[in-house]
Amino acid sequence: MKSQIGFAALLALSNQALAQQTAYGQCGGNGWTGLTTCVSGYYCNVYHEWYSQCIPGQAPPGTTTTAPAPPGTTTSTRPATTSTTSRPATTSAGTTSAVTTRVSTTTSSAPPPATTTSAGSCSSAFTSISAADYVDAISPGWNLGNTLDAIPNEGSWNNPPVDDGTFDHIVDAGFKSVRIPVTYTAHLTSGAPNWTVDPVWLQRVSDVIDQALARNLYVITNVHHDSWEWADVRSGDLAVIQQRFRAIWVQIAKKLACKSSRVSFESINEPPADNAVDGANVNKFNELFVSAVNEAGGHNAKRVLQLAGGVSDPIKTTQWFKAPANIQNPWALQFHYYSPYDFIFSAWGKTIWGSAADRAALTADFQAVRGNFSNVPLVLGEFDASPLNTEPAARWKWTDHLARIATDLGVALVIWDNGLDHLDRNTGVWRDPVSIALIEAAVAGERSSLPDSTEDAGASTQSSSAYLWNKVGNAVADQVLPWLFNGNTLTGITTQTGDALSAGSDYTVSSNAITFKAGFLSDYLGPNVTPGSKANLTLTFSAGAHSNIEVVQWDTPVLVTEPDATPGQDLQIPIQWKGVPVLAAVRAEATDGTILFDDWTQWLGPLQRGRLTFNNHYFWEGSNVILRASAIAAVLELNKAVKFTFEFYPRVAGNSVTYTLDPTDEC
Repeated sequence: MKSQIGFAALLALSNQALAQQTAYGQCGGNGWTGLTTCVSGYYCNVYHEWYSQCIPGQAPPGTTTTAPAPPGTTTSTRPATTSTTSRPATTSAGTTSAVTTRVSTTTSSAPPPATTTSAGSCSSAFTSISAADYVDAISPGWNLGNTLDAIPNEGSWNNPPVDDGTFDHIVDAGFKSVRIPVTYTAHLTSGAPNWTVDPVWLQRVSDVIDQALARNLYVITNVHHDSWEWADVRSGDLAVIQQRFRAIWVQIAKKLACKSSRVSFESINEPPADNAVDGANVNKFNELFVSAVNEAGGHNAKRVLQLAGGVSDPIKTTQWFKAPANIQNPWALQFHYYSPYDFIFSAWGKTIWGSAADRAALTADFQAVRGNFSNVPLVLGEFDASPLNTEPAARWKWTDHLARIATDLGVALVIWDNGLDHLDRNTGVWRDPVSIALIEAAVAGERSSLPDSTEDAGASTQSSSAYLWNKVGNAVADQVLPWLFNGNTLTGITTQTGDALSAGSDYTVSSNAITFKAGFLSDYLGPNVTPGSKANLTLTFSAGAHSNIEVVQWDTPVLVTEPDATPGQDLQIPIQWKGVPVLAAVRAEATDGTILFDDWTQWLGPLQRGRLTFNNHYFWEGSNVILRASAIAAVLELNKAVKFTFEFYPRVAGNSVTYTLDPTDEC
């Protein structure tokens, strides 16, 4: 398709209009090349080094209204997902099966909420626990993301206020702990020097913690997006930042002083740090945190505390973290992991993972942390490969390898969930039950079987055994899916309706593959079958996690209309999906071969050259594929016709559609 879209009129608009990002649009982040100033009434708020967003209001004192330049060093960590843009959960048959759960053998009931009888004293008993035992007990854990950490309030982002039923789903799924991130920025009733936290907000935090404790869950709570709102040691008045940080923690610790030993306090989430000086100031946060918690009294002198390094990044933490000299509490060190960036964030067409080099890099990162902190209890407080934007077989390989390596090294696992990734809190359905099962199997010491997939970045097509594909117009034939059994045997296959497949007639198994017979596949697929997801198969094995295969009839999607583009706004292009309703990648090159973004990608493989970065440059939602305002602005700046190639799964020749924007085309 080609869109004339009135670019002559667009170019006539003022430079000021072209230079301003729309409300709630992205305005900065590491690698961001789009708009960095916001429309009137909004300012560019830095959530973390990968993401800044235009939000209502004026910038707090000491901040700028444009995103800061990206730090000079890169990080292997993705901070917590903070985008308030929601996307419906994938509704294909492959994403709604139930989680394989492990039933806890704990029979004791949680203690009733404790009360403080006087300043610093509690009416409840406290069972001391070492940090090592605490870390061992909490894995696997789950994050209540984008909830109490939302800005300005719980419910402001993509989740409603949490109710206690949410924690029933967590327990039923086999999790042992919940991390409850909390942002206090918008909940202060006074400024310096007291920095008073709204008691209503403190009570809400306490109540949610009690909901989790009532279900025998361990709880981690922290000071969360404050790190990017005001507690950024790289800028501002450091003395004021430290005063505010300590004052807030004294109040939190007093309110929660009589909680049981199942509650652990985490100093701060992903504190920004670019160099050793910043790292030392983050260490000072930990010192102030320990001092504040102990000043608050109650059970806090014996409570397990969790400390943070720069950005909670494994590399920066190993370089700069030093434990407070005065700490007497049992303590653990928390770090986060979202690497490699290109795979986790769907950047530059990276839709595969699992090569020997991939596995070695991940292993080395974890071994470096453990090697530098050989006697320190370690918590992986956040990690995730989102089912929203990563290919299933590659995602499951990554999750399985990470979970096994972390468990082998004694690192507790707490998966990040922003409410769009894993648990649908409205329905109680897990969007990617296989990932959850893989984590639980790894913690239990079991090896899981996995669908194989392409691992060669130089390949011109990619395959995945997480799918059984048939293209419209093609006759159905036997399909062979390569499989990584890892010492297990296949014990059964069922459909989403519970019907069992018959070994021999419906499928056969070899040492490294599963073959599905044409007779079985013809129940769902055929040359004239309407495109879409037709069935979901659940595979069980002699040990480890179950797995899923989605049965899909596909054809190349169709762009329905040619909408106009407007500077400063995302361009939504209606699409008729014909298979899996997901974009694999988007290529953007001018008709003369100029790569729109990141021209260094010319040196990458054929399925990565010239590709954009998910969310920064493109998105999809419902029945629309979306070009971000940053992509439109880049076309205007280049002043050449640019062809956007939308690529889909399966990643094979011809499964793409094009859309051209031409700023030189007169209306």
